[in-house]
Order: sequence, then structure tokens, then C-alpha cells
Amino acid sequence: MKLDLTDMLYALSFALDKVETELLGVDTGHGKRVAYLALLMGEEAGYREEELRDFIGCCLLHDNALTEYIHEEISNSPMSHHLSMKLSDIAEPKRTKLDYDHSVVGEQNIRLMPFRTDVKNIILYHHENADGTGAQGMTASDTNLKAQILHLADIVDVTNLLNLETMTVTELEELRGWVQSRKGSLFAEEAVELFLKAVKYDTIVQLRDKGVLSCLHEKLQEKVIDYSDEEIRNISRLFAKIVDYKSEFTQNHSRGVAEKAEIMAHYYGFDAEKTTRFYFAGAMHDIGKLAVVNDILEKPGKLTIDEFAEMKNHAAASYYILSQIKEISDIVKWAANHHEKLNGKGYPQGLTADELSFEERIMACIDIYQALTEKRPYKDGMSHEKSISIMLDMAHNGELDGSIVQDIDNVMSNYA
Repeated sequence: MKLDLTDMLYALSFALDKVETELLGVDTGHGKRVAYLALLMGEEAGYREEELRDFIGCCLLHDNALTEYIHEEISNSPMSHHLSMKLSDIAEPKRTKLDYDHSVVGEQNIRLMPFRTDVKNIILYHHENADGTGAQGMTASDTNLKAQILHLADIVDVTNLLNLETMTVTELEELRGWVQSRKGSLFAEEAVELFLKAVKYDTIVQLRDKGVLSCLHEKLQEKVIDYSDEEIRNISRLFAKIVDYKSEFTQNHSRGVAEKAEIMAHYYGFDAEKTTRFYFAGAMHDIGKLAVVNDILEKPGKLTIDEFAEMKNHAAASYYILSQIKEISDIVKWAANHHEKLNGKGYPQGLTADELSFEERIMACIDIYQALTEKRPYKDGMSHEKSISIMLDMAHNGELDGSIVQDIDNVMSNYA
């Protein structure tokens, strides 16, 4: 399957940023801003293009494990203490359990990504202070330069030190002075020198005028690579895991939909590449849920009209996020239209039977089947028979494709 991996990560970083905004109050765009600052420093360090591309991928994914700790206590996180403070008010970050845990798990997760160069320990050590007071007690000499660059870029952005909309020359000089004064304590000396050389006022002006995504695209040109089926499945598994851990209610949902999408793809005789693409669509179908706050995702009672409207927005968010990725226009529809109904009463677009492809109809049925049969904190999973009975009623009411429901009954009864 052909894919521009960096381009895909730009799109998916929007969803990851939504999680970080919910948890820590960080402005949307955090991942891309960190990536751009790191890119400038990486260029200054002389990294070749392929190495730089993979490094930026790690920067975009540096907080990929945050959803796994969304229910943890985060009030002691150094990042949450720093939001909107002045430079003079910011204390040195202290190690926290959240920083340690999501760095370790994030490093494990990143092994699923098909990077072509060595990215070992970049995410693992991105919360390490130069003097050893960070998450794992590692000093600058214990960690690699890329981890140190990421650490500096992350701290600079997450603490709102670099306000791209309003920063003046004087404020940038104040920031540069603050970074330099932490050389050897908070930041590694080499990383500080790279920052001072790479981040100038014209850099800030470009970001403000062009936007961070345009600046990233100018630095790293499009590169489409043909990834193997297993590599695409690994990418899918990583993002399905990120989505599923957003809520305790749905900790296996995306992975379950992806697996059943693959089973049904084999049943319908899809070729190998289309089967992989369908698996990818299943894994990514709920990526938009990262943009929905957990107060709504996990509300124990009935949602209000406004809350339900926000919940429904996850499908539109999935469409928006996935549509930013080149080469997957078919996957976008298969994934994002899983809440559409044949009678036009679905969402977000209210599409009708004539407008829904066979693949979109399959995904809608699989999503409902998975939701009915999976166990959640507030319910046990329904039996195969009961789930199919409900889905046949929905088909009778003009919501689902009855022939596909019958096929799912025939196929999935072997797995029940």
C-alpha cells in the first residue's frame, strides 16, 4: 500500500493534539510545532533527509501513549504547572509518574512504525533533564541528541513560551536567554546551541505568516513509499490502540472492528491490498473520537442534545483527519461513513442507500456488531444471536443492508 507516512502523521497529529489539549491544556498544533522546532535543530545538526524524516515522525508521535493514562492523576505534571506562566515564574520540571509511564509505553508503541532509520530511545528519553532530574534520572550523557532536541522543543512549546501569534523580537530574545540559562541543567548543552543557531526571528515570522504545516511541507517534501501489508497493519494497530485507550468504555473497539473487517474482506474475496486497506479503515474509523472529551465519552447517564451532537461530531472529525492523507480516498469513506444509514437517518452527512458503497455498508454493520458483542464497563457483551437479531431489526427498518447482516451471521457464528 502506497503512503506518505510523514503526511499521514501530520494529519493524525491533529487527533493526538486534541488529547493533549484535554489533558494538559496545550494549544492545538503542539505536535507539529514541536516537530518543526526539532526539524530546524536537526537540520543544524546535519541529519540527512531520511534520518530527519523519521526523527520528525517521532516528534509528531512523542506523546502517543497519553491516551493510555488519561485516567491517571496528572496534576503534578510539570507541563500542567507551566501553562501560561511567564518565563521568570517557571521552575525546573520534576520527574513524575505520568512522564515516566507514557515515555516507556510510547517507546514500545513506536516500534510498530515502519521507520527506515534508527529511532531507538528518542521517545523513551524525551522527558530527561540534562542534570538527571527528569523522569528516569538519566543525564545528558546517558541519552542521545535527538531525545535531547525533542525534550527542548517540547518544553519550549508546551509551556507556552513560544507564542507564534504574538511573539516580538524582544520576547524571542528573552526566550533564547531563558533556554541558554538552563544549559547543563534542564537542557543538554549541544541541544541549546542548536536551538540558538536554528531558531531566529525570521523563523517565527514564517511560522506566523505561513502556518506550521506549510513550513513543515516546505522543509520535507512529499515522499510516497510502498509499504508492506504487515507494515500497514502495524501502523493500524498503533492508532487503533491510541483510539481505544481514550475511553475505558471502548478499549478493544477499533481493534475488534479492524479484525472483523479483515475477516469479512476475505469472505467477500477482496484481493490482498484491498483487504489491508479495509483493515486500515476499520482500525481508523473512530480516530475522530480523540477530539471528543471524556466527560461525554464516559457520561454514565443519557447525553443531552448538545452532548449527543458533539458525540456525533466524531464521525465528521474522522472524515476531516483522514481526508488530509493522500492516497487513501477510498479508505476515508469506508472509515468515516460507518454511522450512515441506508434510510438517510444516519450521520454526519445523512447519506442514503444510493450514496453508500458496498464497503461502507459492510463497515457500518461491522461497527454495530462489534459494539453489541463487546464487553464494556457498563454492560456485558451480547451473544452473537442477540446481536444479529437486533441488526436484522435495523435492516428491516431500513438502516442496515440485510444481506450483509446475514453474511455476518454466517461468518461470525464460527467465531462466537
